[in-house]
Amino acid sequence: MSRRASRATIDRSRRPWHRTLGFHILLCLCSLVMLYPLLWMFASSVRPNADIFQSISLWPAHWDFSAYPRGWSGLQISFGQFFWNSLIISVLSVTGNVISCSLAAYAVSRLHFPGRNLCFGLMLGTLMIPYQVTLVPQYVLFLNLDWVNSFLPLVVPKFMAVDAFFIFLLTQFFRGLPRELDEAAVMDGCSPLRIYWSIILPLSIPALATAAIFTFIFTWDDFFGPLIYLTDIENFTVQLGLRGFLDSAGQSDWSAMFAMAVLTLLPVLALFLFFQRLLIQGIATTGLKR
Repeated sequence: MSRRASRATIDRSRRPWHRTLGFHILLCLCSLVMLYPLLWMFASSVRPNADIFQSISLWPAHWDFSAYPRGWSGLQISFGQFFWNSLIISVLSVTGNVISCSLAAYAVSRLHFPGRNLCFGLMLGTLMIPYQVTLVPQYVLFLNLDWVNSFLPLVVPKFMAVDAFFIFLLTQFFRGLPRELDEAAVMDGCSPLRIYWSIILPLSIPALATAAIFTFIFTWDDFFGPLIYLTDIENFTVQLGLRGFLDSAGQSDWSAMFAMAVLTLLPVLALFLFFQRLLIQGIATTGLKR
């Protein structure tokens, strides 16, 4: 493997400079095409409403930052309340998913019990069930529990290992850890729970970080769930708050909506920038044998 890597490095170093330059220019152009919608959204947030849909240019003719304070306090309550609600739901969802899914993955990957493979197969089968299929019975259940119009329907299921994707992700990572660690811990008198807490979790930081980041992004960007379960504007998340700037019967404040959309993207962008090393490491090592 080292010889192949060295040969590949030598081959790359022998490439003509104009080919390398052309390749990088092509990548920059492709990146610009993918980033154009985001750049246009930011440009629209500093344009007057009358100029937003009249030009596709990324450079506004007239810079106007009044949409940001107007959008922050333009609804019945401050947009900061929506940020706070989304943050509470996202943090609790991340906590619940990491704890419950890691426990389920540990049981499937490291423990031996009757029906383990059957349970794992059934769990994987739930990945093929659309969310809309279970929406009505879940809503009826939460309605009977008097949980509608609260954060409970959006948070409590996360503590019950309902996301099969993250269970599968963590299971593949746990299976790559050496079994000798468990055997040595058992000889030292550790229980399965102690092995999970003191050995498996510290060695699985990249996979746990990957699950946490994806859970935060999915929860922060979720629109359908809060739309179904939340009715009072005081409980709205940022996604429902953005919808408040659109009025089908009157005049929509597009620049304020784009301004708040830019602010809504900042937590996700910051989370990815700070933890991208763990995210890439967790994805790259998941499922690989060591």
